[in-house]
Amino acid sequence: MQHPRIFQISTSRGGVPKLAVPRAAITLEGPTTDEQADLKHHGGPERALCLYSLERILELQTEGHPIFPGAAGENITLVGLPWEDVVPGCRIKLGGTVEIEIASFTTPCATIKGFFRDEKPNRISQKHHPGWSRVYARVLREGMVGVGDPVVMSQESPS
Repeated sequence: MQHPRIFQISTSRGGVPKLAVPRAAITLEGPTTDEQADLKHHGGPERALCLYSLERILELQTEGHPIFPGAAGENITLVGLPWEDVVPGCRIKLGGTVEIEIASFTTPCATIKGFFRDEKPNRISQKHHPGWSRVYARVLREGMVGVGDPVVMSQESPS
């Protein structure tokens, strides 16, 4: 099994797909180069980062979905983590300085429906398909991240 790492960092000026960037400054509000078109449902400190699993994306592709990293609106695509263990309360260190805490599972929205063969993004709903959801995270420590940076996960509770 490969060591967990950042596979892709994705940002946009609002909307999806988010496009790959090699590095990003991560603040309490998320990547400095990322914007959200719908601030009611996206962004803010409790949804500073959206994360997803490369392994889940690849499995969805084998099911015939035209999804790819960044298509589901995630800022960070991770590889090598047991995705079923990435749950609210778990802490993750990205690279050398950034620390995050998973805040919640995401609710799939209609803007990503084009990346699913049946235009039903509920395929990545935690309610309908546990373990397949993207997650939102709050930033505990700011810093820079880059593609290929190591990822370390723990189940520690906030202090």
